[in-house]
Amino acid sequence: MADEALFLLLHNEMVAGLYRAAEQGEGENGRCTTKLESMGFRVGQGLIERFTKDTARFKDELDIMKFICKDFWTTVFKKQIDNLRTNHQGIYVLQDNKFRLLTQMSAGKQYLEHAPKYLAFTCGLIRGGLSNLGIKSIVTAEVSSMPACKFQVMIQKM
Repeated sequence: MADEALFLLLHNEMVAGLYRAAEQGEGENGRCTTKLESMGFRVGQGLIERFTKDTARFKDELDIMKFICKDFWTTVFKKQIDNLRTNHQGIYVLQDNKFRLLTQMSAGKQYLEHAPKYLAFTCGLIRGGLSNLGIKSIVTAEVSSMPACKFQVMIQKM
């Protein structure tokens, strides 16, 4: 329980610190999102390396996405993804109806515009994990009502 609280506090402080620095003229808001996504990418790479060292090889990319939704998500966010959808052509939608990094914010619409900056790290986390499993991807996030969010993963064919 304490490690979860520490993770939430660290994440909130990373976001606040980067955006505070941008407001003081040390960077742009777009760069903050990129920096958060890069941090998440590196963390995702390291976590996947650690979590998969004792697992068997995955059969296909759907198997990898199921691992991300169940095991990886459970370890990081203490719950599984609520819904995984695919069009079987390289696009996956991961839906979390009570996303941990957004539950601390009000469920009202006034904070909806601030939600994307709290999702950039997680987009990088997913992309970094997939990258270390040999899948190049583009990950985007969307929030229509708090604290639910959807992550769209587009697999890049090599």
